[in-house]
Amino acid sequence: MTIKKFAADFTDRAQAYATGNALQDFLEPPPDALTVFENGPDRWRVEAYFDTAQGPRDIAGELAGFIPEPLPAFSIEEVPDLNWVAISQAALPPVRAGRFTIHGSHDRDRVARGPNTILIDAGEAFGTAHHATTLGCLLAIDRLVRSHTFGPVLDLGCGSGVLAIAVAKSLPHARIVAADMDAQSVKVAAENVRLNGVAHQIKVTQASATTHPDIRSRAPFDLLIANILAGPLIQLAPSLSRAVAQGGTLVLSGILIPQAPEVIASYLAQSFALLRHDRITGWSTLTFARR
Repeated sequence: MTIKKFAADFTDRAQAYATGNALQDFLEPPPDALTVFENGPDRWRVEAYFDTAQGPRDIAGELAGFIPEPLPAFSIEEVPDLNWVAISQAALPPVRAGRFTIHGSHDRDRVARGPNTILIDAGEAFGTAHHATTLGCLLAIDRLVRSHTFGPVLDLGCGSGVLAIAVAKSLPHARIVAADMDAQSVKVAAENVRLNGVAHQIKVTQASATTHPDIRSRAPFDLLIANILAGPLIQLAPSLSRAVAQGGTLVLSGILIPQAPEVIASYLAQSFALLRHDRITGWSTLTFARR
């Protein structure tokens, strides 16, 4: 297999992260590995790795319309066929999100262990907390658990399992279902749940809808988190409404800021009240209460 590396340097942090987000979210197929990191004073680098079996890629053309500014000068070069997923994640620093510190195994010896420290090796699953949508959900969890005690919880589209693990570490009595439609994500999430010592609280399952027996048997949920995409969230509004308990809380992300009004309208029509709309580097995180 031949691997090509895309690399671009930025002097604006927000532009670098917006480009990284766009590479991950809007290219089809997406890169096999991606990292955004500080590369000196006031400089940030985006690196993405692609399997050339998919054919030549016009990266700048594919990103047009998804990033606020044109790409700066960038390079594309052939690189050895190595485990670039692991290599790129090794460059990711720990992330602070409210009470939580999320880090990879490469930082295990440099991060002080504590009740809110979360070890995440995402592998090919989504969710290292470097993405604005994951960060937004973690900040929402941090805020909500200060004033709520949730019983049954659903993390739909769990990716690496980081959000379910954050809830489990904050609420030792919560019982959580972490579900994803992707088999590899389910495998990664189950391993991260084990590594963080919360397997007794979290049931990891492969599912794409709330009709799955592992989900239906535990509904309704006091807290439901869905970090997916705007289109599926709009389609799922009726079923997610039925899955949330009366007076329960719903956290949605994976939504570009211009898409938020349509998502909000879909859930207001399902007897939800919007409590909060947080915006981080072009992405929305919405918190609702079930009326």
